[in-house]
Amino acid sequence: MANTLINLRPWREDRRKDRQQRFSLYSLLFVILAGAVVYGAGAYIESQTIKQKQRNDYLRQEMANLDSKIKEIKELKEKRARLLERLQAIQDLQGNRPVIVRVFDELVRVLPEELYYTSLSRSGNILKVNGSAQANKDVSQLMRSLNRSPWFGEPNLSSVGQGEDLKNFNMQVSLSKPKPEEGS
Repeated sequence: MANTLINLRPWREDRRKDRQQRFSLYSLLFVILAGAVVYGAGAYIESQTIKQKQRNDYLRQEMANLDSKIKEIKELKEKRARLLERLQAIQDLQGNRPVIVRVFDELVRVLPEELYYTSLSRSGNILKVNGSAQANKDVSQLMRSLNRSPWFGEPNLSSVGQGEDLKNFNMQVSLSKPKPEEGS
């Protein structure tokens, strides 16, 4: 009798079972791989977010430092401007120191013989002159002399009145510095 081999095993079921196991294995590997990719992407994004937050914090800190430096610079500029104003005021005072002496000297030079001053007052660049004269012509001569002087502007006579023996007058004249001569 001849041996005939008959395969009675359910090969189709074994093949289906084998495919199902491979499918489950592949599915599990795919899920694990997908989870690893998602976790890796999340970790990468998280690390990038942390780095960006650190950069932002650094920039905020540097901006705060720069803002404080800008504020300090503004304060220094204001302080410098105040010091320059003081320096200019001091220089103006130093430069105008001899001017009042020259003004008094010029007031004596332009004074006619028959006239004298009773009071002089200065308000800014305006000099108020009160005085007495024997005649109106002396007052007009004083006005012409003041007008010709490089230290005074045009005089403005406010009033002329009769006193006991003399004529009293009030006038205002602006003060000016003579322009430097060319070549000096």
